[in-house]
Amino acid sequence: MELMIVIYILILVIVGLAGYAILQLKLAGMNVKDFWSFIEANKTLDDLYHFAEKYEKMSQQEQVIFLMEAEKVFDAFDKVPQIIWEEEYPKYSKVLDTYKNIKVLRWVASSHTTKSI
Repeated sequence: MELMIVIYILILVIVGLAGYAILQLKLAGMNVKDFWSFIEANKTLDDLYHFAEKYEKMSQQEQVIFLMEAEKVFDAFDKVPQIIWEEEYPKYSKVLDTYKNIKVLRWVASSHTTKSI
């Protein structure tokens, strides 16, 4: 009987903490889904950051994948207040710079192929 009471109290505490976390997210003006996508995008940002160091050696297919994944990360980060991801800003900035460089490289390459046709 005492074990059941302890289990119920623990469940109540866990549900209370989860509710409090959701309330804090709502007060910050975010949806739980947006925050969850931010957490997943944060993991992807770390991977993209490592790829950003060697973007010039990427194949065309790797560049396209990088661009698509970076756009997903940017979308997720845009939905969350910047104060939450302030410490990730250097990585975000590096990935953004690489994104821009790849876009320019692809634009230049496509403009050269259309001129030669």
